[in-house]
Amino acid sequence: MAKSELATLAQEIRVNIVNCISSLGVGHIGGCLSIADVLAVLYGKHMNVDPKNPKMEGRDRLVCSKGHAGPAVYSVLAEMGYFDKSELATLNQSGTNLPSHCDMNKTLGVDMTAGSLGQGLSCAVGIAIGSKLAKDNATIYCIVGDGESQEGQIWEAAMYAGSHGIDNLIAFTDYNKLQLDGYVKDINDLASLSAKWRAFNWEVFDVIDGNDVEQIDQAITQAKAVIGKPKMVILNTIKGKGVSFVEAAKVGSHSMSVNAEQRAQALAEIRGEI
Repeated sequence: MAKSELATLAQEIRVNIVNCISSLGVGHIGGCLSIADVLAVLYGKHMNVDPKNPKMEGRDRLVCSKGHAGPAVYSVLAEMGYFDKSELATLNQSGTNLPSHCDMNKTLGVDMTAGSLGQGLSCAVGIAIGSKLAKDNATIYCIVGDGESQEGQIWEAAMYAGSHGIDNLIAFTDYNKLQLDGYVKDINDLASLSAKWRAFNWEVFDVIDGNDVEQIDQAITQAKAVIGKPKMVILNTIKGKGVSFVEAAKVGSHSMSVNAEQRAQALAEIRGEI
C-alpha cells in the first residue's frame, strides 16, 4: 500500500476501535488508538499473512504483548477480512470470539494469547526461535506497552533475544508516556529507553512521530535489513490519537466509557468531518 492508503487504513482501524469499544460502553480506548498506525503499516504493507488461510505455514506473526489493546488488533483483523466487522459489536460479551484481551483460542488471526503484562515479549522470542528452527523465513512482530516495560520479564526476554541474536524479531514500544496510574516517568521512569535496548544488544530505531505511517514504514524497512540482532522500534505516540476528548483525558483514557454522543463525535473527528 502507498502512504495515502496506509493512512486511510489507519483511519478505518480507528473507526472500528471506536465502534467496537462503544458497543460495550467502556474499554481501553487510549492505548488502542495509539497503535492504529503501526497496525495499519504492518498488515497493510509488511506482514506476510493471508486472511483466507490464517494458519498458513511460514506466515509472519504478531504478538500484542499489551493485550488490553485487543480491540485494536480485532479492528485491523476485521478490516483485513479475517472475520466480519459486525463481530466487533460483540466485544467482551457472552459467547463472543472477541474477549477484551487477545486470545488465540477464540479469535481468528490472533497468533498469541496476551493480557498478563510482560509475558508477550517472551512468547514472541519463543515463536521467533521456533521460526528459525523451522526455517520458514517468517518475521515475528511484537507490540509492547511503555508501562508494561517496567516489568522484569520484558528485560529477561530482551536479554535472551539480544544475546542469541534473534534477528527475525521486530518489536515496538508504544511509548505514549502514560499508564494506568499516571505518567510513566512518575511511576518508574524508563529513560533512556533507547539506551536500555541498545545495552541489551538490540538494534534500535526511534520514530519521532509514532503515529505517522511513513515514519513507521521507514523504520520497519530499515529494521528488516538488520542481520544478527533483534530490533526495537520505539514509537513516540499520543495516547488516544485521533479523538480529541480521549487525548485530553490523558491518564483517564487508559480505560474509559464511550457513550453514543461521544461515539458520534469521535467518528466525525476521525473522518475529518469536524
